[in-house]
Amino acid sequence: MRLVTYAGADGARPAAVVPGADGDRLLDLGDLAGSVEGLLTDAAALAAAQAQVAAADPALLPVLDQAALRAPVTPGKILCLGYNYRGHVPDGVDPTANDPEYPDVFVKTPNTLAGPNEPVVIPPGATDVDYEGEVAVVIGRRAQRVSLEDALDHVGGYTILNDVSDRAWQRRQSQWALGKCSDGFAPLGPWVVTPDEVGDPQDLLVEVVRDGVVTVSQSTSTTIFSVAYVIHHLSQVLTLEPGDIVSTGTPQKLPAAQDAHRPLADGDAVTVRISGIGELTTRFVAAPTATDQEPSA
Repeated sequence: MRLVTYAGADGARPAAVVPGADGDRLLDLGDLAGSVEGLLTDAAALAAAQAQVAAADPALLPVLDQAALRAPVTPGKILCLGYNYRGHVPDGVDPTANDPEYPDVFVKTPNTLAGPNEPVVIPPGATDVDYEGEVAVVIGRRAQRVSLEDALDHVGGYTILNDVSDRAWQRRQSQWALGKCSDGFAPLGPWVVTPDEVGDPQDLLVEVVRDGVVTVSQSTSTTIFSVAYVIHHLSQVLTLEPGDIVSTGTPQKLPAAQDAHRPLADGDAVTVRISGIGELTTRFVAAPTATDQEPSA
């Protein structure tokens, strides 16, 4: 089941996406819960949603308006992994070296969250803005010091996150926060896909397309730390709450894309597509100038 948050006449509402013969349709689920997080945490509501989807006649449902979609969840925490795919290593590190013992974890702050249709504004002075397409795990059950064996039981679903980064700011310090946390630097969506539809999270193909060219293509089977391990590991230190996002890292760009690296600029668009989940396209725009912000006379 694909769950979305959309802008209704009376505010944000949860819904399911139902495939139809002529495209996707929208099934409102606001009678079952007030949010996607509410559906994921309530087994009875989730079961009722699945029953409604199964019984729905797509021809009687409104067409899905992509422009009405918002970030599918509003996480209290966005936790991300660095260098979690084999072959993706820091500058100067041998890509054939032994795997690290523990995940490299960093945080994206709440101001970074953006919906699937919101353009990312390139901050003034940013000189090396880059993209990272990632499988993002949505926590569905509170996870505190969970075992490795039980970790996946706390997953509510999977979505896509573009971990937008300003490499210039990232290189200026040992901590990455200022390179990772500009406003809108975490586009999320377009939906949350429940685990029963995704299947094995360690068998998904992650691809990124820029300017019509595939720049990233690698399977999650090559991650160093599995989704189950990461949830287990993080929950030993902090409690993961429903709606929290754990983004599992990006593969290394393909050699040709690395050689042709060009910072993102006004008008660029990047599409992240992940098998079993879908695709997320993010547009990038220049920050308005002082002249643009002046009121007209």
